[in-house]
Amino acid sequence: MLKVLRPAIARVLTPVGQVLAKTPVTPNALTIIGTIGMSAGALWLFPTGHLFAGVMVCTGFVLTDMLDGTLARIKGTTGKFGAFLDSTMDRIADAAVFAGLAAWFVLGGHSKLLAGLSLFCLVAGSLVSYAKARAESLGLRCDVGFAERTERLLIGLVATGLSGLGVPYVLAIGLWLLAAVSAFTFGQRVLAARRSAAEIAAGNQPDHDSVVAATGDQPESGPRGLGTCLD
Repeated sequence: MLKVLRPAIARVLTPVGQVLAKTPVTPNALTIIGTIGMSAGALWLFPTGHLFAGVMVCTGFVLTDMLDGTLARIKGTTGKFGAFLDSTMDRIADAAVFAGLAAWFVLGGHSKLLAGLSLFCLVAGSLVSYAKARAESLGLRCDVGFAERTERLLIGLVATGLSGLGVPYVLAIGLWLLAAVSAFTFGQRVLAARRSAAEIAAGNQPDHDSVVAATGDQPESGPRGLGTCLD
């Protein structure tokens, strides 16, 4: 949904990336720093009830993590391992956010139901990403997604931040919405993979082995950065 904003975000991040390109900082280092910072902020501040502060810390490190793709393109170091590392670290950061929320709901005695819902959002988000990654590894088309990682993270962090500012019910509403769109997106991708497999079986779409035989290359899942990898 927010793919239309990616060119604008890239234009904003490019000057920062150009400055960083003159330093020894590597894209992989930015990826790891962003994940560690976001995970630490979520797992430390959310369980202790500092929701707004936690969101601010997470947002800051999300922006840091978004720079890795820009820096990789400027330095000319884009590659498959960078894309793999970026996507893997994203899963860790996402898990930390929802685990931190679940801990706050349980430790603060707020709501076991919403704690469970937070964990559902964690699992559903991972399944959304896994469905696309697995489909593409099998040579199936799975380029659909009503709510990709950027949208899901935006819903979760905005709802959490507003709750931290004292807005009533907004976190519960945000989590229920997030659970619904995550489940819907997962279903979308399963159906897309099923359609693609049927087209391959009918001979209307080249399969994975045919693509490799024709080009000599493994198809890539996409560039790193801006939430585009395996999501």
